[in-house]
Amino acid sequence: MSGRLRQICGRALWLGVMLVTGVITGCALGDRPVESPSPVLSSQFRLTSPVFADESLIPAKFTCDGENISPMLQWDQPPTQTKSLALIVEDPDAPGQTFTHWVLYDLPPDTRQLPEKVSPQPFLQAGGLQGKSSFGKYGYGGPCPPSGTHRYLFKLYALDQILDLPPGTTQTDLVEAMQGHVLAEAKLTGKYARP
Repeated sequence: MSGRLRQICGRALWLGVMLVTGVITGCALGDRPVESPSPVLSSQFRLTSPVFADESLIPAKFTCDGENISPMLQWDQPPTQTKSLALIVEDPDAPGQTFTHWVLYDLPPDTRQLPEKVSPQPFLQAGGLQGKSSFGKYGYGGPCPPSGTHRYLFKLYALDQILDLPPGTTQTDLVEAMQGHVLAEAKLTGKYARP
């Protein structure tokens, strides 16, 4: 092969490589979304209560053996893309299936706490709605295990949209509506055994 022909072939090969690289890069960039919320759960989004620590006993005041009122809950700032918050309280140790004790949703994203004794009304004064628990009622229903020590999971979700569900929504319908919209989750576990 002459030097001239070798030079032409070399340039053609270089141009071909650059063209293929450009097409691949362009396709990759074209398929990449401009902005999407990170699915990674934030370790800085924490849920706490001043009346019981994580994995500790819930005071009887907040159960069916006491006043049966909701405990105060507090949490850190959720991710910046958060448009609403949702809370589910459930007993995974209930006989037969998980028992739902509280369902709240569409809480404003700047909310940082729920006070003690939230009223069992469909609409919350500070914004947001309450669903129906497994008791068939609006609002909080305290721990009331039939036997043994049960765990009560308080799960707070930061969502990338307002769900706009009607009051009285069940946990099942809430979980379905949240699919693909959870930015972060915070969890607090309390325990209770009846005297």
